[in-house]
Amino acid sequence: MSDPTDDPQVPEAAPESPVQRALRLKQAAINAREKPPRGGRFQREQAARIATGKSKPWMSR
Repeated sequence: MSDPTDDPQVPEAAPESPVQRALRLKQAAINAREKPPRGGRFQREQAARIATGKSKPWMSR
């Protein structure tokens, strides 16, 4: 039978480039940020905000 130590060594993947590393770190930082609460009163308050055009009075006639 085969011994697990007899398995051919799998060559390691190429080391990540500086761009890949920066992207990985950026994604980790984004995912670590606190996220706003979902659902409930908070969502109703967000939906009840002023209409899009109301924040630009110069756009009305």
